[in-house]
Amino acid sequence: MSASRTVPPTASKHSTTEPRRGGTLLVILFGIILAWLAYQDPKDRLQNVLDRLRFNQVSEEQTNATSCLKYALMVDAGSTGSRIHVYRFHQCPSESIRLEEEQLFLQTIPGLSAYDDPQQAAESLDELMKAALDTVPPALHRTTPIEVKATAGLRLLGQQKSNAILEAVQNHLQTTYPFPIAQEGVTIMDGIDEGVYAWITVNFLLGNFEAEKKHTAAVFDLGGGSTQIVFEPQQKDVIAEHGDHKYTLSFGNRDYVLYQHSYLGFGLMEARKRMHQKIQQLGSHERHPCLPRDLSWSLNEMTFVGDGSYAACTKVVQTLLSKEAMCLAPPCSFDGIHQPPIREAFRDGPIYIFSYFYDRTQPLGLPASFRLPQLAELTDRVCSGDFLASVEDPELQEEIIGRPEWCLDLSYIYGLLSHGYEIPDDRVINIAKKIDGVETGWCLGAAIAMLDNHSGQ
Repeated sequence: MSASRTVPPTASKHSTTEPRRGGTLLVILFGIILAWLAYQDPKDRLQNVLDRLRFNQVSEEQTNATSCLKYALMVDAGSTGSRIHVYRFHQCPSESIRLEEEQLFLQTIPGLSAYDDPQQAAESLDELMKAALDTVPPALHRTTPIEVKATAGLRLLGQQKSNAILEAVQNHLQTTYPFPIAQEGVTIMDGIDEGVYAWITVNFLLGNFEAEKKHTAAVFDLGGGSTQIVFEPQQKDVIAEHGDHKYTLSFGNRDYVLYQHSYLGFGLMEARKRMHQKIQQLGSHERHPCLPRDLSWSLNEMTFVGDGSYAACTKVVQTLLSKEAMCLAPPCSFDGIHQPPIREAFRDGPIYIFSYFYDRTQPLGLPASFRLPQLAELTDRVCSGDFLASVEDPELQEEIIGRPEWCLDLSYIYGLLSHGYEIPDDRVINIAKKIDGVETGWCLGAAIAMLDNHSGQ
């Protein structure tokens, strides 16, 4: 069934407080009334967001109008850590709205789901919130909206535990900090929204909503608990009508018909757990194909010795992806999920991957634009130990030695892109942590929607 929507990454701590320039990227938010957002099904929150994303030139003099200065705070409460994005916009009632800067990106570990005590989970955001207090001018604190959107980590906890954490977070923010919480502003984000927000962010930053652009980009996101795919098929009528894979976003005189899916349980951290379990189930009680060769490693009261076999590890990944699962709405990609084939439905559009796709490949020198055979070669060298033997940088050596799951992570990433999503070997894949100085992912798209809703209240 077709759904129309209204608007709708790391093991260590990292802080950046210097301005993040968004260049001259501009956003026009047309007059869409969103006050009734709270009463909509999540499937209705993304309709017509692209109607509000247009690009206009605004003079430098206009940006100095302090009365038009707006900030937005977006907290990404992921499965492995919490991250805050502080965006600065230029917004006047009769003028264009422009993203000026991503002024702050700060992340902490662990994520909210790691805490047994809901109050401790809420207080884990204090470092992020104090940084936001220092970043947003004091005069704008009480007019700067904030949302906390939890992703797969909390979804996997179950309703009772996750609701307790969310309630504690809401109460803590309301009683401790001056920023107004957006309506339904502390929630577990629907995986659908997560993917489509990311698609909006990436294509907005690339300028793909301009009239002369022929193709939008496909986006693939890999979090700790889930992975998302969103793209605009270049063929008509290739998305199954039943289910929730099809989305129509209106932009001016054009409708963007998107395919999307969020795979809960197929994020990198969840995949690690499941792959270790799968290897035990397959009867490999001593040798582990996905650990570095000859490495002795204890897991769940068992000691494994690594084989460092890229080929064998990739077979485990293929088993995990359940390519043979029943496909009720063909064609399917993996785990029995309907997906139009990339080779046919998205023949020549740009492909962007980010989050853990970036974090696990870029430290090892994979080019920012690559093809899958290059990733396969890198994975083979890492698993066999040949890559480590060639590394001269002491810090990189320490990183590889200290993270025994490099081979597993790379094998899973390769298997997910190649065997899962079925990206052809000859396609160029772009890895992007930032575009024009702004973080990729879903946060910017979500912040645009939040600011639009807040301005109408």
